[in-house]
Amino acid sequence: MFIAVAHRVPCESGAVVMGIGIVSVAAQLAGDTVLSWVLLTVAGVVWVLLGVSFLTRLASDAPAWRAEAVRPGALTGVAATGVLGVGLAQHGWPAVSWVFLAVAVVLWAALLPRVLRNLSSPAVGSSFLLCVATQSLAVLAAKLAVGAGWMLSLAVVADVLGLGLYAFVLSRFDFRQLVRGSGDHWIAGGALAISTVATTALASALPAGAAGAVGAGAVVLWAITSAWYVVLAGLELFAPRLRYDFRRWATVFPLGMTCTATFGVAAATGAGWLMTAAQVLLWPALVVLCLAAWGTARRVTGGLLRLARSARPARR
Repeated sequence: MFIAVAHRVPCESGAVVMGIGIVSVAAQLAGDTVLSWVLLTVAGVVWVLLGVSFLTRLASDAPAWRAEAVRPGALTGVAATGVLGVGLAQHGWPAVSWVFLAVAVVLWAALLPRVLRNLSSPAVGSSFLLCVATQSLAVLAAKLAVGAGWMLSLAVVADVLGLGLYAFVLSRFDFRQLVRGSGDHWIAGGALAISTVATTALASALPAGAAGAVGAGAVVLWAITSAWYVVLAGLELFAPRLRYDFRRWATVFPLGMTCTATFGVAAATGAGWLMTAAQVLLWPALVVLCLAAWGTARRVTGGLLRLARSARPARR
């Protein structure tokens, strides 16, 4: 039965870990350590379950696994691993974060070329995962560069490449998705939010001479990210999409990442009003996280019950 369940898990499921993990990071920045640990633990458990599921699928049906690995959603595994590494680093576990960085780099190197070669046009919201996955490496590498300067080069390359991939996808993006999308359209803003976090982390790790210019760039990215947030939230009110869709996990991540980016810029600039804004932004992320979790729990429970019924031997 486990193999049957594993085959029903979509490659985009890493978005669950991304959403829970980044809200955990934001909660830790907000000073709520208990909530942060709870969310990080849940994200870690889901990450392990998804890892076992995907390895099971790879072993039992490699052709089907490879067919799914060309979808942008496959890159959620990279970003989820990076976000967990960042969360662990913030909680004082940098040694474990190195392992997560190594896993994320291997996944990124294996998946990104496949996804890039098969990217459809016009692009949809999930296409921005090309940027998100790359920037997740930049953020984690910049965090770890504080104790290992040689990691700074990796962080810089990943940040620049991530911004380039964002521009590439944006040039192909179907902007009608902003009113038609079922949740993943929010990644258009979330990709810039994680780029802001990566650039802010770089500014804190770079020498003083370069930190000022990079920090200014982070502020500009944050301003554009904030504009995206306002536009996306406004369009949700203009064109409500209230029915549950698994792609709503792709909304949780940008909400949490925008909150995290605001905390980072507030700390870098010393602007008290930004710290207050970041505290406020945590609440929408938590609310949407709870709604997505509730909808997913209901859908998974119903699916498992149907699978169990179908597996029962028919009565004679």
